[in-house]
Amino acid sequence: MKIALGILTAVFLASGVLHLFNPDAFMWLMPPWLPWPVFLIYLSGVFELVSAVGLIFRQKWAGLLSALVLLGVWPANIWFAFDVIQTGDAALIAAAWIRLPLQIPLIYFAWKFSGMRLSTILRG
Repeated sequence: MKIALGILTAVFLASGVLHLFNPDAFMWLMPPWLPWPVFLIYLSGVFELVSAVGLIFRQKWAGLLSALVLLGVWPANIWFAFDVIQTGDAALIAAAWIRLPLQIPLIYFAWKFSGMRLSTILRG
């Protein structure tokens, strides 16, 4: 669990900084149907950094926020995995498709760290 949280924290720190300082690096990953792509890039960067700081300080809410951030960007990652097929770039296609299942354990460990139970949320 400690290693998984360390990986998640490092990924969020690096990605969050990149989102804020070089949003153009993410423009080509944005689905055309999303409104305000630059704003969404900045917003996801802020949420990644807030999540990372919360994880560093072992705040339980950070696990939930991290899981929600990962779930929130997943539709764009799925779109990109399908969209990139047309490029014919085997390395890019492989990277896009490998990335999707790798998010599942990150979501799992973020959720597990939060200590929340789905049954509690569903009951209200």
